[in-house]
Amino acid sequence: MRIMILADQAEPTLWEFLDRRKLEGVDLILSCGDLPASYLSFLTCFTHAPILYVHGNHDARYAQKPPEGCTCIEDQIYVHEGVRILGLGGSMRYRKAPHMYTEREMQKRVKKLRFKLWRRKGFDILLAHSPAYQLGDSDDLAHTGFQVFNDLIDKYHPKALVHGHVHQSYTHDFKRIRQRGDTLAINGFGYYIWDVDI
Repeated sequence: MRIMILADQAEPTLWEFLDRRKLEGVDLILSCGDLPASYLSFLTCFTHAPILYVHGNHDARYAQKPPEGCTCIEDQIYVHEGVRILGLGGSMRYRKAPHMYTEREMQKRVKKLRFKLWRRKGFDILLAHSPAYQLGDSDDLAHTGFQVFNDLIDKYHPKALVHGHVHQSYTHDFKRIRQRGDTLAINGFGYYIWDVDI
């Protein structure tokens, strides 16, 4: 399966200067948040691949105008061609705003998913905005990852956690892919193509 991961910054070759070759063979598009709704809606015109998204910490505007033709999977397990995708958007709370959570609040969100996780026998991909704690996050509160994501990884051993939030320009040693056990942590900043057997 070919999965396109998007996050944080609209890719000019997919929007302003559309290069349709980048979409060839893409089976699924996962948006990790903080992208213009119009960008995601635009992409629906040029691909048959479903576009699934979660909210970033700057996506309050989606409440008035969500991306058309796309599917929000917040607090859901969405199944696409047998692949189970768990959606948990938002960032660590550093001020009062939508789509920001304390660690405890994110733990409560995960706890409410226990039955869905049991019924689906886990998940294959965690689609999030923030990274997991110490797995591609940063030292400042705004970009600290969630420990509960590590707990989910350790319990269910998914193929990947895909996220954004930590931009490539934030650090001189940006790493797109990290690993925890058998699980890849993929930072989708801009865009990234992931070919995977699931």
